[in-house]
Amino acid sequence: MLHKISQSEYSDILEVAHEMADAARAAILPLFRSTVLSADNKLAQGFDPVTQADRAAEQAMRDILARRRPQDAILGEEFAQKSGTSPYRWVLDPIDGTRAFLCGAPTWGVLIALEYDQQGPVFGMIDQPYTGERFAGYGDTAWLNTMQGSVDLSTSQRQKLDDAILCSTFPEIGTRDEKQAFDQVAQRCKLIRYGLDCYAYALLAAGHIDLVIEAGLNAYDVQAPIAVIQAAGGVVTNWSGGPAHDGGQIIAAANPVLHRQAISFLQPYAVG
Repeated sequence: MLHKISQSEYSDILEVAHEMADAARAAILPLFRSTVLSADNKLAQGFDPVTQADRAAEQAMRDILARRRPQDAILGEEFAQKSGTSPYRWVLDPIDGTRAFLCGAPTWGVLIALEYDQQGPVFGMIDQPYTGERFAGYGDTAWLNTMQGSVDLSTSQRQKLDDAILCSTFPEIGTRDEKQAFDQVAQRCKLIRYGLDCYAYALLAAGHIDLVIEAGLNAYDVQAPIAVIQAAGGVVTNWSGGPAHDGGQIIAAANPVLHRQAISFLQPYAVG
């Protein structure tokens, strides 16, 4: 059972999360679709980009936590882990979808999650600065803030694979075996789309997408989406059906019925 946050502490957590998302927006947007944007490659083989926007956004969020919640630990993509004295840990991805960011496509996002005692997220936020959409979830309540106002989020109730919309970031998914597992689900779905990064998870929480299946993810890639989707009524696990907050092989489904159908094809290929 997830840790229950007191109302007074939740108010502070939500305020801090909004402040961090605002700061990340301010750091990122001047560089999006900018001619001065450049990228470094994290990999000796392949391409895993990081930009000055990634680093500036994470530093801006860390600066807020240092001032507002110095007792909490931090796990972020771009800088070293920070230990804390409280049971809370903030899990941050300043730009999930840096490849999309470099292409000028607005499918990247800022991911902010709060984990309790390293047992999974109790709060999550997916912010898309360019479109002005901020998805968030806590407990059994998920919502979307836009410039037009706020609406509650609820996942779809489609319960058949042949009615489902399936998304994944990379067409190759992961290993050859993982791609084979994905294909067994994909060939039974109505529509498959690639390349949406964290935005696919946000759209699943909003009821537009039914499944997201991926592999090779990190904790900072999934914790915010987990919290938002679960609060909206969805299910997120690893391919074995266990907790997914440490990353790895991920399946996110709009509802338990659809999750059971899809994961039956993935479980023979589960690792870890």
